[in-house]
Amino acid sequence: MNFLFPTPSNDFAEIKNTTLGTLVRDRLLTKILCGDLAPGQALREPEIVEELQVSRVPVREALRQLESMGLVVARKNCGVNVRTLTDKEVTDLYAFRALLDGFAGQQIALRDKTQRIALAARLDQLCNEMDQAISLDDAKSYYSRNLQFHWSFIEALGNAEIEKTYREIIQKLHLARFKNLKSLEHRKRSNDEHRLITAALHDADSPQEIQKCAALLSNHVSQALDRLREI
Repeated sequence: MNFLFPTPSNDFAEIKNTTLGTLVRDRLLTKILCGDLAPGQALREPEIVEELQVSRVPVREALRQLESMGLVVARKNCGVNVRTLTDKEVTDLYAFRALLDGFAGQQIALRDKTQRIALAARLDQLCNEMDQAISLDDAKSYYSRNLQFHWSFIEALGNAEIEKTYREIIQKLHLARFKNLKSLEHRKRSNDEHRLITAALHDADSPQEIQKCAALLSNHVSQALDRLREI
């Protein structure tokens, strides 16, 4: 599962009730998240209209939705551009994400041992897949598994509001994070930290180990920001 991208529905009633503007938004969102539309790049209405064969009305609706999500910015007489985050915004978002990851790590470490071991086994599998991506120097594959690793903790919480907030943070940060993980050395260091987190979750049988799992997750996010600053 890739929680970051819009998921097409197979339910006819849901599709029928989805506005064309939302469908256009999802198409543009996917292009932004895939890097096909880079930070600072202009989103020109005529080009989108021609590419998607729709009128200007749903395109304008889609751009307004993307602006409300914080992914594009509209300026008078300058048009609409994919948003470029400032250093302060990136730092603030990483700090917020560190809090959420640490909280998720603590709460999941408090769960029944059977549940913890089951999740740890899934995380270990993802770590193995990330190691394989590292060996193949496949940054995109690594990034996808890395997203799944962290989302596994958030999803396990079962808190819809946290899921929504976390998704919004990751969508805003994704370009900076993907740039970070393009470095082979950074991917290796990142997955070493994933291994420590997985082991801590598996062994979280005491208050000290529970706090260790939370701290490792939170510190992992902070260290990811440090790695980004090295670039």
